[in-house]
Amino acid sequence: MTDLVLCDCRVSGWPSKVDIAVESGRISWIGEKFHGEPTSILDCGGNAVIPGLIEPHLHLDKALLDAERPNEDGTLAGAIAVTGELKRSFTHGGVRRRAARVLEQAVTNGTSLIRAHPDIDPIVGLLCFDVLVELREDYADLVDLQVVAFPQEGILRAPGTLDLLIEALRRGADVIGGCSYNEESVEDSRRHIDLVFGLADQFGVPVDIHADFADDDSDPRFGLADYIAERTRRSGLGGQVTLGHMTSLAGLDPAHRKDVLADLAEAGVAVVVLPVTDMHLSGRADRVNVRRGIAPVRELLDAGVRTGLSSNNVRNGFTPFGNTDVLDIALFLAQTSHLGGPEDFRRLIDMVTTGAAGIIGVAKDYGVRPGALADLVVLDAATPEEALLARAPRRFVLKRGRIVATTEVRTQLYRSPISPSLPSASLPSEV
Repeated sequence: MTDLVLCDCRVSGWPSKVDIAVESGRISWIGEKFHGEPTSILDCGGNAVIPGLIEPHLHLDKALLDAERPNEDGTLAGAIAVTGELKRSFTHGGVRRRAARVLEQAVTNGTSLIRAHPDIDPIVGLLCFDVLVELREDYADLVDLQVVAFPQEGILRAPGTLDLLIEALRRGADVIGGCSYNEESVEDSRRHIDLVFGLADQFGVPVDIHADFADDDSDPRFGLADYIAERTRRSGLGGQVTLGHMTSLAGLDPAHRKDVLADLAEAGVAVVVLPVTDMHLSGRADRVNVRRGIAPVRELLDAGVRTGLSSNNVRNGFTPFGNTDVLDIALFLAQTSHLGGPEDFRRLIDMVTTGAAGIIGVAKDYGVRPGALADLVVLDAATPEEALLARAPRRFVLKRGRIVATTEVRTQLYRSPISPSLPSASLPSEV
């Protein structure tokens, strides 16, 4: 028997409103009118229904650290220094409380899957990783977590990290991460990349590298996209390699950039841009024409590079903003990257839904179609594009066909001479 029917839905690709039937956590049917007798009915009132939103790059373990100590100078070096000091006092309970708070916020904003990058290094060992693995199980009814074994402090410059990464992979890390620019030399950065790909081959996991976080590639440690593309081809990992930030791409000569993007596309290397962090930290030394520091998204897409976006950090030394709302990040990217047309908005919606699912390897079970998991969001708007522009609430969030979050916002405009009847507690007291 059908468990749930979402009725009166607008779904991209359908010319008229449809019903969506859910059975055993998956979408079993979509059509103009469902004639069975479901256990429950959810009236969507003509609103748009999209698949659950995806955050492919989020540092849950470092979220909300601004409440403890902000990054006063606002630079990348300052963020790394402040966070490094704070990490020395991390506790299991503290990391869990902050990460869980952000996880729950993400769910209310419609997120169904997060790829999380907890730090693994000699400072914190596997503490952050273990917390995220624990949350992966404890929050499985609300959100899926992919946990990355992420060497924020580098591998070669932080002895002992390689052994920690291997142990994390043995304990069930979903992805091997990298931070190749955080080594002492370009030779060590290449060696870092080789070690990451070697671990990916050994443990059969995808690769996700922080490969580039600079205004330009004048420092060769930030110009290794071509090396990673070649390493991807040699390893046979096309479609399973993702690069984060990639800010210096915007600073390349256009002809050089075109070649690099074509190389990434041909090798099957994806890019996830992190616009709020990237714009906040970039261009700090510029005195005129301050660079935005955001990867050239339109060119990436036009070149055929699979491109996503994400929040990255939430209210810490790297990003003192954020509410874990990836649609809000998409709107920020539109505003800062000259993405203002109808097709641009459609592309942005794809970047946080279907496109992101392809990047992190979950496309098989994803989407608003029969057979896909019923991870769905009912937007308070007629179209996803309208929801993007209006910052529309997420009326209902479903995880495997179960409602896990609801949001209701009520606003009333009063025209003169009518005024609202206010409760006495809202009125000023008499003097």
